[in-house]
Amino acid sequence: MASAPQETATARLSRLLTMVPWLVNRQGIDLAQAADDLGVSTEQLEADLRLLFLCGYGQMPDELIEADWEGGRVFVGNADSIARPLRLGVDEAVTLIVGLRALREVPGLDERDAVDRALAKLEAAAGEAAAPAQRVLAEVADGGSPELLARARRAVTDRRRVHLRYVVPARDEATERDVDPMRVVGIDGQWYLEGWCHRAEDTRLFRMDRVEELTVLDVDGTPPPQATERDLSEGTFRPGADDVSVTLRLLPGATWVSDYYAVDALEQVAAADGGGQLVRLRTADTAWLRRLLWRLGGRGYVTDPPEVVAEVHDGAAAALAAYTDQVPEG
Repeated sequence: MASAPQETATARLSRLLTMVPWLVNRQGIDLAQAADDLGVSTEQLEADLRLLFLCGYGQMPDELIEADWEGGRVFVGNADSIARPLRLGVDEAVTLIVGLRALREVPGLDERDAVDRALAKLEAAAGEAAAPAQRVLAEVADGGSPELLARARRAVTDRRRVHLRYVVPARDEATERDVDPMRVVGIDGQWYLEGWCHRAEDTRLFRMDRVEELTVLDVDGTPPPQATERDLSEGTFRPGADDVSVTLRLLPGATWVSDYYAVDALEQVAAADGGGQLVRLRTADTAWLRRLLWRLGGRGYVTDPPEVVAEVHDGAAAALAAYTDQVPEG
């Protein structure tokens, strides 16, 4: 039987920061009731309370948080610094206002009214201090239809499995797969659905602009215990140790390739030198890359490494020769 995924330190810290002020304002709450309200087991709550003994603003006994639950009732003391409401600084208020304005523009967002109310309250409270937010523009991730994004979010909230028709550029094909959705996330200018893919039997990220169809199924979509969210702090691309690094020269009309595929480096080419881009990417399989370059019809070609240059050239030559052999002489 697979064990449950280990909780990250970040997730536990977030829960503790929420839990402490919540308990401070509910002194004497029943242990089981507190665990139920907080959405954790009583064993987990007790483990969190034991951890609080080591937390505080200093190292002396009177500087550490106190927690008592021996009688089945939870009491938390010496935590006033955490329990007090925090006041936003000017930079924090501006950041939050900009973030809410960006969130309001998210395609398929069902909670736009709530965002508008929160934004109005924050702007009223900040007053003139919020003026710098008017000069800041936050870009929102693009890609994927609002309708499909809304369906994906509802599936995550309702824990419903989804059926996808998904385009895989590396194989130049559309695949059918069932997915237990975990989250919808915007990163690197794109929207992604992350979930447990039953076809791959692993966690996968699906770019929403490559989803042709998304159907919410009347099936429980709770991901299995071994499904874990990917760390996206360094982006979505995860190269393999054996991947080949390839440099492409993209002429004007083919620069869309760098938007559609993950690249390691991108350099704009001056108009005097023909314009376009010079990009470097990594791949475990060059077959899809050869097909891509052949479709570009001369508007893109490989400059390095030599063996991939030869693969593309030889494949194109073989295709041309086969075509010539089939054309009748006239």
